[in-house]
Amino acid sequence: MERLHWIRHRCLQLISTDSRRGWYSPSSLPPKSSLDAQEPLVQRLSGKRRVVVSRWGPNHAEYHSISKGYQNNSIRTTKYSLISFIPMNLFQQFHRVANLYFLFLVLLNWVPVVEAFQKEITMIPLAVVLTVIAFKDAMEDYRRYRHDKKINSTLTYIYCGKQQRYVGHRWAEVRVGDLVRLGCNEIIPADMVLLHSSDPNGVCHIETANLDGETNLKQRQVVRDLPQQESEFIPENFNSRIECENPNNDLRRFRGFMEHPGKVRVGLHSENLLLRSCTVRNTETVIGIVVYAGHETKAMQNNSGPRYKRSKLERRLNIDVLWSVALLLLMCLIAAVGHGLWLNGLKDPIFMIPDDTPPALAAFYMFWTMIIVLQVLIPISLYVSIEIVKLGQIYFIQNDLDLYNPQLDTGVQCRALNITEDLGQIQYVFSDKTGTLTENRMLFRRCTIVGTEYPHHENAVSLEQYEEQTCGDADPSLTLRSCSSRKSVSCKSLSCNRSSVSLNTLTAESDIHSPHDTLRRHTPGAFSSTMECAIVPDPQLQVKLGALSSPMHSPLRQEAAELSHILDFFLALAVCNTVVVSSPTQPRHVVQMPVVRTPLHSLEEMKALLQKLSLPRFPYSPNQSTDTPPSLTKKLFTRGRSASYFPNSAPQTPIMTLQSPSTPICVPSNPFSSPSTQTLMTSGAWGEDMGDLQQAKDDGADETDSEDENEAEELLYEAESPDEAALVQAAKAYGFTLLGRSPEQIIVAVPGTGLLSIPLLHVLPFHSARKRMSVVVRHPFTGDVVVYTKGADNVIMELADEAEDGISREVMERTQRHLDQYAREGLRTLCVAKKVLEEQEYKAWLKSHEFVETCIENREELLLESAERLETNLTLLGATGIVDRLQEEVPETIEALQEAGIKVWVLTGDKQETAVNIAFACKLLRPTDQLLTANCDSKESCEAQLHELQHEIRQCTKGGVSEDDSSRCDFVLVIDGRTLDFALQKELQGLFLELTCCCRSVICCRSTPLQKSQVVRLVRDKLKVMTLAIGDGANDVSMIQVADVGIGISGQEGMQAVMSSDFAISRFKYLRKLILVHGHWCYARLANMILYFFYKNVMYVNLLFWYQFFCGFSGSTMTNSWVLIFFNLLFTSVPPLVYGVLDKDVSSKTLLNLPDLYKSGQNSQAYLPSTFWLTMLDAFYQSLVCFFIPYFAYAGSDIGVFSFGSPINCSALLIILLHQVIESRTLTWLHAGLLLFSALFYYAFVLLFSVACVTCNSPTNPIGIETKMMSDPLYHFVCGLTTVLALLPRILFHAFCNTIYPSDLVRAQKIEKFPSEEYYSCVRQWRENKAAQKLSLRHIPQSLSVNACIPEAGAVLF
Repeated sequence: MERLHWIRHRCLQLISTDSRRGWYSPSSLPPKSSLDAQEPLVQRLSGKRRVVVSRWGPNHAEYHSISKGYQNNSIRTTKYSLISFIPMNLFQQFHRVANLYFLFLVLLNWVPVVEAFQKEITMIPLAVVLTVIAFKDAMEDYRRYRHDKKINSTLTYIYCGKQQRYVGHRWAEVRVGDLVRLGCNEIIPADMVLLHSSDPNGVCHIETANLDGETNLKQRQVVRDLPQQESEFIPENFNSRIECENPNNDLRRFRGFMEHPGKVRVGLHSENLLLRSCTVRNTETVIGIVVYAGHETKAMQNNSGPRYKRSKLERRLNIDVLWSVALLLLMCLIAAVGHGLWLNGLKDPIFMIPDDTPPALAAFYMFWTMIIVLQVLIPISLYVSIEIVKLGQIYFIQNDLDLYNPQLDTGVQCRALNITEDLGQIQYVFSDKTGTLTENRMLFRRCTIVGTEYPHHENAVSLEQYEEQTCGDADPSLTLRSCSSRKSVSCKSLSCNRSSVSLNTLTAESDIHSPHDTLRRHTPGAFSSTMECAIVPDPQLQVKLGALSSPMHSPLRQEAAELSHILDFFLALAVCNTVVVSSPTQPRHVVQMPVVRTPLHSLEEMKALLQKLSLPRFPYSPNQSTDTPPSLTKKLFTRGRSASYFPNSAPQTPIMTLQSPSTPICVPSNPFSSPSTQTLMTSGAWGEDMGDLQQAKDDGADETDSEDENEAEELLYEAESPDEAALVQAAKAYGFTLLGRSPEQIIVAVPGTGLLSIPLLHVLPFHSARKRMSVVVRHPFTGDVVVYTKGADNVIMELADEAEDGISREVMERTQRHLDQYAREGLRTLCVAKKVLEEQEYKAWLKSHEFVETCIENREELLLESAERLETNLTLLGATGIVDRLQEEVPETIEALQEAGIKVWVLTGDKQETAVNIAFACKLLRPTDQLLTANCDSKESCEAQLHELQHEIRQCTKGGVSEDDSSRCDFVLVIDGRTLDFALQKELQGLFLELTCCCRSVICCRSTPLQKSQVVRLVRDKLKVMTLAIGDGANDVSMIQVADVGIGISGQEGMQAVMSSDFAISRFKYLRKLILVHGHWCYARLANMILYFFYKNVMYVNLLFWYQFFCGFSGSTMTNSWVLIFFNLLFTSVPPLVYGVLDKDVSSKTLLNLPDLYKSGQNSQAYLPSTFWLTMLDAFYQSLVCFFIPYFAYAGSDIGVFSFGSPINCSALLIILLHQVIESRTLTWLHAGLLLFSALFYYAFVLLFSVACVTCNSPTNPIGIETKMMSDPLYHFVCGLTTVLALLPRILFHAFCNTIYPSDLVRAQKIEKFPSEEYYSCVRQWRENKAAQKLSLRHIPQSLSVNACIPEAGAVLF
């Protein structure tokens, strides 16, 4: 019945088929751009900018004239309609040259003068292939139709002006200009501008997992200055106009503006756009206006289909197919010339029908006849067989349990179906560092503030102890799946209840416990692990922060200045981010923003401190209060009251003294004692609930401390990067706790003062060009406009270098020394700075920035320029060091890859010292390696340094290593981003590559995403090598797409890399088996299968060619047409498929123990040009034996032509099948069964054909031929002798080579037959011999005079 509906649907679509739709693939949606990736080519539609008005409202009349050319929301990803399927599918299939070639032969056979077989018979092979592929395409398209129907039929609520309410409609009925209302957990049907949110702050959260695979929540904001923003949204009153850019495929960009009735324009950006396919989370209701629908949405614009790459083996195959065509033409030419000469030598033969055709013209006709006869020389089934074999290989790769990650519940994803064999020929691996080699789970380790270093020794010790306790086992809470799986809880019952947030998430005490207690009881967020949150404060810094709330200590002027910087440092860590605050008991729920008032007396005292620099910064309350335990807020929550706040009631994070770490020295103040509290009470902010609050307070006082502790909740931080989560957790450890965030304010708890509401003016997000992010806030104490900036240390130091507000050179130098020390320890470094703006300066910048936000053209460039104008003359506050541990088995994996002859390059954006330390930890660098550094400031100095480094290498290699033997060089080049810019210029590319070829590895530091892709492209194109790029983040996408093989790691930075890759793995260690085992197998299997296809086709076709010498080159054959066609199509087609999927030359255990075996694939030993031509010669020899032994055996007899062909066909079948047995390395019952089945199938067919078919091969009669021949003993003797003599040279050749000159693979096969103890002894001896061979050819210099040093091997990464 479904098929009938499908047919009816197709018939209806024929009437209204839109030529602009279709031709889409239902593949996943890979992101085409990212802030950290290279800017993609944006697809644009011609015409003016898009104008959007509401369908129902004051602009109702204008709507119809504007929206005529806009598409509806119906999607169609199918390729075909019911009528267009056959012509369109045939058109696509005949894009293949092989199909066109065989179609040409079919048509040629219909020409009477060149006809070789029955017309119907020559159509069978092509018809079978086309039918199989067409059936596959039809089933795929039908699945697309069902998917489209399901999506288009999904219901959503659209506002109807006639009914004055929101009415349920199908997605397909949504139009541009419609007002759509969505609830929690609903999927967005079209691209909409957010007009209203049930959140009082005008924000909503969406999950983009359906779009780009990222599970962390993203915040979207209602358009600013909407007239109805503070009240209930009334659709009839919405009369603003939207002007935006035309549809494009950039997921991260949206440019336009909204013009309100007063001609006031407000800029629109990506934070205002809800994208199709995303899911609304944590928001009860959102309302938006549709701007893009259907195929104009960004999701559908990115639906460009699966990736296609041509493998190296496929390129080689195409060349050999051309050689086969040339061989075919040569054989046909010989036959044509021979036929002409033969006719010219005949004098009125009685056995020929008189014909006036001259010999030359007859020879021309015979040329085309022979092309039909010898057509099998070009294997029509080869390309189809290759696709089937690759599907089988992918199946076994994806189901390999050794590549399965039980924590993430994922295995290998094969996203490119046609380059599996390239995994076996990799010569260069380009790897990202963070998240690829390392965990990308950050832990705050230490910091420096205003030149003073705080080492956090206890923090390091606690981490070591924790790792020892866990015995190196991975914490299951660290996995991305475990964090994202919380969304399975019903969001409607929990997350979407406005009053469902327990207030104790903001008021619960956050005492600093022992690190192990924290590790055991913490519940991580999306990017927060137990280690990230277990931060033990530094005692020295803790004592200084104690002065903020100590009444007994009045800091000196110098101490007060330092405290001011410390305060700003931690405030910057807490607010300069995009972290979403969540609650663990409300899955993935954002803590609702309170109304917080800054205490007036704190503000005055803060101003006095900044003016006199002699008073404590924060007030101190001697009366410790316990009137607001965590249970109080729980009782408030159970009463269903809205989330309100006592401005001073939040208990502070206690600060421990060095002498008494368990005793807090700051305590919360009385919630009812401050003037601001009384003001709020009398003003009615929450005075109406005063009785309930007091009753809840009294009830809560009766609860025990243990109950409070059990009920206490912690905050969860969901960050877009692990760095942000680690820094926010570090600020929280010192009492600067981020409690909530809205587009207008940030709530932070500060030690000694309580909750602070910090007005958020602007967020300047991170960009790879700026390498920093900033927030513009109004300082909660001084009221000044302050810019807090964090970013790469080299960038911030340059900007701070121009500061004019007194930052000392000594502080800069001390901070730089600390940064260098952090980098040597393998820490990720980040600098923090600030800038205080004058009101006039801020207003001037704001005016220009608001204008930029309303621009549509070149908005990104203008926004970057605007941000850079603001981020100048910064005041350096300090720097942080964050540790990122290596993933498990990374050193072993890199060591195995290097033993396999693969050069591993690391391309990272980290500091040089950090990258070098990581390289030592993962064994990319060895203690005996010579480290060459290239750091230049100009192109000329870069050229000179590259020359000098080459000279030093030549001097060092004179004693033992030749310049060509680069794989044995013990040199490692480290180059920074600026020098890499010069080296990538056309004039220096050759010099740079020449230097890198002499190095065992290269480390590129401070490299941008563009530089990464340029390096990969340069090595791939100039050196003509197979490259593999592996990464986990959006900044690796361009590199992954440029490489021959791109591998994405499903890590902590979303799924951009995975969705742009050819293969996806969850850990770097899986790369070892994927390349060394599956890559080797896939290449060896496919290469041998292709050679076997060429062999069997050439061998069989030559039998027909030799017969032409005895039939006057007339194009006749010694076998019937059916056997001739089915010989390659049926009788010998199945065994090669199993051979290509299951054959194993060496076991996986041996391939992992002996990585050196991988070099056979790198050198293409299985499929060299010489191998191809030797196979062709062997095919010629076997065809000669297979033809002439039966010929001489039956010479002088009276057997017919088909009787003569019977032993030839039987011998050819046995030779071809047994040839595969000789070439196979694995023989199982499945192989034997298929070989036996092929032979029996042939005999059954020819016997049945001989018995039953009388007129099947007109005009000849094959009846009884096979039965008579098989009853003759000479027939069996000839078949046996022919088979032995044909295969004997190949058997002798293999025996000679495997005995006298065995290859490494043959030696490994022999080792596998030994018992276990002897096997491992031979493996150890093998590895020792290989190491000795390398050492004998290696000369290790002791020192280098130019930028060469041997770093301390003891610097390891924890």
